[in-house]
Amino acid sequence: MTASSDVDFRWMRRALTLARRARGKTSPNPLVGAVLAKGGHCLGEGYHHRAGQPHAEIEALNDCRRRGINPRGSTLYVSLEPCSTQGRTPPCTEAILAARIARVVVGATDPNPNHAGRGLQILQAAGVHVRANVLGVEATELNAPFNHWIVHQTPLITLKAALTLDGKIATATGESRWITGEPARRQVMRLREEHDAILVGINTVRADDPQLTVRKSNRVSSKWRVVLDTHARTPLSARLLTDDFRERTLIVVGETATDRRIRQLQARAGVLVAPEKHGRIDLTWLVRELGQRSITGVLVEGGGEVHGAFLAAGLAHRVALFYAPKILGGRHSIRAVGGDGFTSLAQAPRLARVKWRRMGMDLLLTGDLE
Repeated sequence: MTASSDVDFRWMRRALTLARRARGKTSPNPLVGAVLAKGGHCLGEGYHHRAGQPHAEIEALNDCRRRGINPRGSTLYVSLEPCSTQGRTPPCTEAILAARIARVVVGATDPNPNHAGRGLQILQAAGVHVRANVLGVEATELNAPFNHWIVHQTPLITLKAALTLDGKIATATGESRWITGEPARRQVMRLREEHDAILVGINTVRADDPQLTVRKSNRVSSKWRVVLDTHARTPLSARLLTDDFRERTLIVVGETATDRRIRQLQARAGVLVAPEKHGRIDLTWLVRELGQRSITGVLVEGGGEVHGAFLAAGLAHRVALFYAPKILGGRHSIRAVGGDGFTSLAQAPRLARVKWRRMGMDLLLTGDLE
């Protein structure tokens, strides 16, 4: 590895660190960080804060100018390929060329097949030296939900569960708080923060009356909260319908739900009437509908029947399973994955890129479904 590569990795790590500051806040835009450097010194830095606000490259240029520094001849490190088209904001390639940046180092290329590589080509054609794919794997993973959504126009689906070693998420009476410890629960908050929506089934709502909020640093915020409720049975007193974030609740009912119950729910939250398949919400239709609403990532928190339905339909992309060192047992306790299951091992979904992490006394298994 050359000294130049060491320097590039150093500043790209800083750009990725900056990008993470806006985790959970930029959707449907990606997380992006940028650093302007020259002679081993940072001239300016920034990150994209929210959709509609300046991109990371512009934030870094503005920071440079606030410091009274001319960015001409510097190197721009940016975690994602600069945009080359007019959107809510002007193309960043134009600002880079206007600032006479000498070199641009990129983490990940634009995942949009209509734009991929275009920004780099424009810069190279104008005489800017370009280096791509520096910490590219890390930079790409940073925006996994966005990357999936921009290509497929459907959200990335992650199945999350807290379970005992024998695969149970609750006792026969529905008791589930708390299977895992505090470190695991903090990680769940981070997962919620990284997804645009949290999805559960009606049985979870009726048993636990959850809020499905993000709690961080004594602050509480909300993502979209989606409930699968074919027969419109969500209690009108449920916290999802009565708390400060009820406008972020979407009850998905089936086409056979009664008009009276739909009207009652509509008075309290959003309601989406979905087609049914075998007496349940058509999940393929729902996933497309959520994508059209610019929801890039969905965290499915169960229960077991919902997990089983997403797996059976082939709609899940990732899992995050928190294993507690407990054995619940019991033929009537609730399983992490329900449904009819698969009739052979050959049909069983397999995981790739599996990782284990220690969370206090618990273990977190993450992986991508093949």
